[in-house]
Formats: sequence, C-alpha cells, structure tokens
Amino acid sequence: MPAKPPRHYAHAPITEALIDIQVDLPAGFDPGQLEEFHASIASQYPVKNKGFDVQMQAEFSPSQAGPAKTTQTLRGFAFVSADGRQVVQVRRDGFTFSRLAPYETWEDLRTEARRLWELYRSAVKPIQMTRVAVRYINQINIPLPMRDFADYLRTIPQVSPGLEQGLATFFMRLEQPQDDIGAYLVLTEAMMPTTATNVCPVVLDIDVFGRDLKLTDDKEAWDFLELLRNRKNDVFEGCITDATRRLIS
Repeated sequence: MPAKPPRHYAHAPITEALIDIQVDLPAGFDPGQLEEFHASIASQYPVKNKGFDVQMQAEFSPSQAGPAKTTQTLRGFAFVSADGRQVVQVRRDGFTFSRLAPYETWEDLRTEARRLWELYRSAVKPIQMTRVAVRYINQINIPLPMRDFADYLRTIPQVSPGLEQGLATFFMRLEQPQDDIGAYLVLTEAMMPTTATNVCPVVLDIDVFGRDLKLTDDKEAWDFLELLRNRKNDVFEGCITDATRRLIS
C-alpha cells in the first residue's frame, strides 16, 4: 500500500532534521581525505570545526600512581553553512547532514544530503553502509494554562491515580522495533525548562533507523531512507492530537 501523503504544517515545530549514514572504511584510511572533502564544499560551508575522541590512561606502580596520559584521535569535522542553518559532519565512522530551523522540505533535505554524501563517498570510498537513519527533533510549545498533557500529546508518561498529578518535568524514552520495514524507532519526549510564563515546551524526538546493515548500493540505501521518513511521519501523527495540529497549522 502506498504511503499516505504527509500533512503540511505552516508552523512545523521542527528544530532539527537530519540524515545519518554510518560506514565501514577501508584499512589505512587517512583523515586527510576528510580535508579533501571540505575543499569541494568550502564556498557553501566555510566554517570548519574539528572533533576528537579523547582517551585518558593512568599508569600505576606498586609505590605510586603515575600521571594520567591523554591522547586525542581526530574523529572528523563538522562544516557549517554561512547562514549557520546547515551542518555536514564527516567522520571516520560516517556522515551526517542536518538542517536547523527554519525547516523547509524533505525534498530539500534529501537533495542536499545526497549531493554531499556522494562527495563524501568519493573522498573516502567506504566499504559498506552499516546504519542509516532519519531523525527529526520537534519542540511543541503547549500554551498555558494547560489542563492535561493528554490534550496535546497521545504518547505521554502515565502517573498512578494514587499520586499527585502535577509534573515539574519529565523525560521518557521508548525503543520499538519496526519489524514491517526492518527498522527501529527511538522516541524521546522531554519537558524542557523555560522562563516563559505562557508556554510549556516539550521536545518530541523521533529517530528511525536501520542498523547492522551491509549496504553497498546507494539506491538501496536512499530507498530505505524514504521508508524511514514515511515512518517518521506516521509516528509524529500518532503522537499528537488535533489540538496540537491546530497549534502548528
């Protein structure tokens, strides 16, 4: 059955949308290949930030502890667009493309991610893709005063009737297999601190991914990403109520 067309929201609450692809790289990979990648996109992504893996090791002797040794290994780079709204991360273990608010369309996200992925693939020549993911982080600003979170969210923590019902904050994480498409869902909800007196911000973080993959064909990977995006839409709609839809329409 074809996927239902997604609903369009004029005030979509998306704060970040990303496509992530993890890979196995050939033996003898040189991090300098990631610098070569940046040369091809420097005009659009001029800001470069390095990322490191840090390891600390303490040496001990029978008489006394020796000084801790710290080593740093270059993990990769994050390159940021001139307007600060798009970020591409290239690492030893993969590639991530993020679009920050204001979000535009899935087609724009996918097109730019695929363009950058092809440059990354050309630079580092991965052996295979082991994990692909679509993740959308939303912030829903529920207006106050509010009677019940259930008026706006269908997936919420349930407090026993024998306890006080008021919540100062909450954090909830669900992990569910999506067996029909061979994927997994990590759904995270959290009430965020705020100084505003008229809204209660709640983060709805939807991460849908395939793992333990051995993909070598780009078309197969990007077709799978389309399935993940459609499932993300289903999960979002399943988590919100009509009151929330009115807020963001």
